[in-house]
Amino acid sequence: MADSVNRLHAAVIAARDADPTTSRTARLLRSGRAKIAKKLGEEAVEVVIDAMHGQTEAVVRESADLIYNLVVLWVHAGINPDDVWAEMNRREQMLGIAEKLPKDTVPATSRRKVVPLEGRRAPKRR
Repeated sequence: MADSVNRLHAAVIAARDADPTTSRTARLLRSGRAKIAKKLGEEAVEVVIDAMHGQTEAVVRESADLIYNLVVLWVHAGINPDDVWAEMNRREQMLGIAEKLPKDTVPATSRRKVVPLEGRRAPKRR
């Protein structure tokens, strides 16, 4: 799979400068980080919904969309797939391939502060 994701990453980079009227990838990259992240979230939700309904073929299709949008986000953020593979290898060495790092092993500087919804301010209107 790493080869496929690496090829996709290279293709997204190549499409970055394409004409946005003919390239969905170029258009998405130009739409900005918030739009890319929103699209990634939408695809993740679609995978979850299809999985909950037991729709295996739809999960496969939506998973491909999810991976595509993840790679677009990586390109926009300047992340190389090799950095992700290195983190996965580091975790495998620590815990085994099927485990996620416990929260207390992640440096505090890289953790997001979670603010309850009632404590959040409404975004400013433009």
